[in-house]
Amino acid sequence: MNVGIISDRYAHALLKYVTETGNGEQVYLQAKMLEKCFSSLEDMRQLIYHPKATSDSFKMKVIETALGGKGKAADELLRFVRLVIRHKRIKYLHLMLLIFMEQYMHAHNISTGRLVMAVPSESLKRKLTDIVHDETGGTLELETKVDPSIIGGFVFDMEGRRIDASVASQLKTIRRQFIEKNRRIV
Repeated sequence: MNVGIISDRYAHALLKYVTETGNGEQVYLQAKMLEKCFSSLEDMRQLIYHPKATSDSFKMKVIETALGGKGKAADELLRFVRLVIRHKRIKYLHLMLLIFMEQYMHAHNISTGRLVMAVPSESLKRKLTDIVHDETGGTLELETKVDPSIIGGFVFDMEGRRIDASVASQLKTIRRQFIEKNRRIV
């Protein structure tokens, strides 16, 4: 049984369903939240994936709680999870969510990027988002991190490309050039 094909088909069905209902953005945001729970909480994964540890209704309650509690979760996502549980495909749920998010992002021209800054800068985030929008016509979901070790500037990663405008990187380059130049002299 090919796990990828199963997960892809379920994810595609979810995307089609939320497109028809018009609630795609909410389901996408909640799928991201649920995926983060699966990625970071080993106990939750084991609880959900174990076939005999808990009942299906308890698994639904755990997922509903992870999505913010009763009444907060999108009906489309809850119906999807119930379908996955009923068809005994719960062990593929994490992969289904990842594939759904990827398909949703592709369908809505959403790119992801990672920005590391020495100090927080809203204007830099805004500029990068605007540049990506101007170049691609899409939107940018930016994960930000403050790291004082880069001394100043920023490091921006997006789709396999990197812009390293950090002071620490420039100092390393100068140091390397200095060492190389001094080797030739000696």
